[in-house]
Amino acid sequence: MLEPSVSRNHVIYIGLGANIGDREETLRAAIDELKTLDAGQGLRVSPLYVTVPQEADGPNYLNAVAELRTLLGPHDVLKSMLRIEALHGRERPYANAPRTLDLDLLMYDAIRLTTKSLVLPHPRMHMRAFVLQPLCDLVPDLEIKGLGRIASLLRGLPEQGVYLASGALLPSRASA
Repeated sequence: MLEPSVSRNHVIYIGLGANIGDREETLRAAIDELKTLDAGQGLRVSPLYVTVPQEADGPNYLNAVAELRTLLGPHDVLKSMLRIEALHGRERPYANAPRTLDLDLLMYDAIRLTTKSLVLPHPRMHMRAFVLQPLCDLVPDLEIKGLGRIASLLRGLPEQGVYLASGALLPSRASA
């Protein structure tokens, strides 16, 4: 599939997670950095969730989902996300290693895309309560093309240890 046109705003959803370091401060900073990708439409962020690691080891995660609009194509969004992860010391010593920051491009409009570096929608998002729950908080009627509405998908999952964190993600000091 060709890279979508950058002549209009594209609605994207990004999963955020961290399980080492100052998790909340890292997520707050990452959200501020994601604002640079937004086309002025007002980035929205779900509440924070505490999540037991899935298929991984290490401490519990803090997870959230961000919705924004961008003029960037999906590969440019991915490059920007990798840059933000690197700014926060993300390392990949082995699969599913604990991380200071994890950013996943979950959806880009409703496109389906499969390349060597990017698959959209995210190939496992429909099986992960730590993605579906915060996404459902933002857009409960959202549909993953070919799989169904996220609220229905979430109801069909077994318990995965995803709990609303006490308090909401605080605005950054710069915008407070």
